[in-house]
Amino acid sequence: MNARESLEIVCSRAWPPVVEEPLGSWRLRWADGFTGRANSVLAVGDPGRPVPEALRAVCDFAHVRGIQPMAQVRRDSPNEHAIAAAGWVEATAHRRGHEVTVLTAPLATGRIFPRESDASGPSNASFVTKVADEPTPGWWQLSLGADEDSPAARQVLTGGKVGYGVATLDGATAGVVRGALVDDWLHVGRLEVGPGFRRRGLASALMGALHTWGVEHGAGRAVLEVAEGNSGALALYAGLGYAPHHRYRYWVPAPGSCEDSTS
Repeated sequence: MNARESLEIVCSRAWPPVVEEPLGSWRLRWADGFTGRANSVLAVGDPGRPVPEALRAVCDFAHVRGIQPMAQVRRDSPNEHAIAAAGWVEATAHRRGHEVTVLTAPLATGRIFPRESDASGPSNASFVTKVADEPTPGWWQLSLGADEDSPAARQVLTGGKVGYGVATLDGATAGVVRGALVDDWLHVGRLEVGPGFRRRGLASALMGALHTWGVEHGAGRAVLEVAEGNSGALALYAGLGYAPHHRYRYWVPAPGSCEDSTS
């Protein structure tokens, strides 16, 4: 297994689904539709059978649980070529973008993050930023949209060793982020700043607090995943020292090509 595949497994462990079953070295995942990562097969390694047969098992798993069959696979890998050859197509309709860049950065104690461009309003010094062991009601409200909040989503977001970054101003939640520890990696996700608090350095402040928390808990490296079309987020993370590691894509069956082998 190469470094890219190993990191895909780290990211999957940082985002644990509600149900996970092995398919050879592949991982079948379900979380009631919350995110593609937790509701697809992670196609890393050998599925233990020919890829067309493995994909039929993916269809069975998904149909029984009421989700769309989907594969998450490293871009330009042998598995991706085999999935394409089996007749699956890129999931271009995926709501958050079907092609994702995985970024990594080293962690260092006491590192000062640059701020984003200033705007009118209080600076980040006016805010209280901390990382807690439990999510606050404000963290949930800002992290999950009304159409995402579900028991499955909350189970995914609280799985494993997690830190919940929160920035507040006069008791109001202004920004949030999630950090999950896997081995010596800090997996960063769900960074969100409320519309009324943007361009004041909060994203950098939250990331700095989370990095410090990660170092304190033994992490030496950080990883995060960004949709390829999200140019603003990619620019932010590049400014914070993150560099591209690899990409993955989501694939789905061509219409009418994914029937249950058990039916």
